[in-house]
Amino acid sequence: MMIDCQRHLFELPDDVAYLNCSAYSPLMRRVAEAGRRGIETKSRPWEIDSASIFDDLEEARALFARLIGARADDIATVPSASYGLATAALNLKAAAGQRLLVLEDQFPSNVHPWRQLAARSGAALVTVPRPASGGWTDPLLQYIDASTAVVALPQSHWCDGTLVDLVAVGRRCRQVGAALVLDLTQSIGAIPFDVAEVQPDFLVAAGYKWLMAPYSLGFLYVAPKHHEGEALELNRIARSVDPDFNRLSRYELPFPLAARRYDVGEATNFVLLPMAVAAMRQLLDWGTIEIQQTLRAFTDEIAGRAEELGLIVPPREERVGHYLGIRFPGGSPENFVGRLAADGIYVSQRADAMRVSPHLYNNRGDIDRLFDGVKALL
Repeated sequence: MMIDCQRHLFELPDDVAYLNCSAYSPLMRRVAEAGRRGIETKSRPWEIDSASIFDDLEEARALFARLIGARADDIATVPSASYGLATAALNLKAAAGQRLLVLEDQFPSNVHPWRQLAARSGAALVTVPRPASGGWTDPLLQYIDASTAVVALPQSHWCDGTLVDLVAVGRRCRQVGAALVLDLTQSIGAIPFDVAEVQPDFLVAAGYKWLMAPYSLGFLYVAPKHHEGEALELNRIARSVDPDFNRLSRYELPFPLAARRYDVGEATNFVLLPMAVAAMRQLLDWGTIEIQQTLRAFTDEIAGRAEELGLIVPPREERVGHYLGIRFPGGSPENFVGRLAADGIYVSQRADAMRVSPHLYNNRGDIDRLFDGVKALL
């Protein structure tokens, strides 16, 4: 079930220990090549076949649907997680006296839309505080009650990888009639997920992290009960998938069924979509179960070696397997990200944690280099 090192598929020099996939994934060679072919397509527009311009869009939609156990009809193409979350907030209701729940230090894209919804509805935005121990799930479940209108969450906290049991949260949301909105940018592509088990109302993921896709492209899952909602845009593609331009000026073409109504304008992107298709094909070929197991072996080793140095990591059962946050007992060393980067070691600082996020291009030599660098910081 473990995957051998895939460094040969990437353009990573031997002297670079890139442990920062949670920030930006590097592009696989085949993904970059798909982008170059897309640029060539746009360079010769007279060769574009208008009858096939939706092919990459529909394949990308279907591939993302496979990653989360959904149908292609449930997927919209969006330029960012924030676009998808704004779409969710536009289509969900809250009343004065109700509550909208987020986690402490949650990523801003999944906080600001709910601040706006609270302001225009009179609902209260409530932040679930980080627990001192025991993980997020039990405290979060205590906050979800009959007054809750929306629960907006990640699957894993962006700062340190601490985990939320979304199956349990989804069940609780259905019990009280609350909507569930998920930003899975830090998990889809690296960990299995099934919409049938969780049953979110909306789910979004940006492509440039664990989906191994280019920047400015992501995907939005929309539960069938929201398929007749309001889109942020009224663009041509969201009005019809009919490629015949001669019929566009009639204006009577209906919205297509299902989530396609939420597609961003210019969704048939000649460059980004072929890149995303190439990336997701590879992810599905590897398998998200296998990816997670392989990366879990890396992060378990990283956690163990960090603890040997007296550093603090979340307990194994409270974190995902593909990244983790490491905290320094006396506070973070000054400019540790820059000091490690000077030695070709790339991580992030998120809040008070050193976030380490390996992928299949890493090897144990990269881990050795990381801890050589960390020891020099102490």
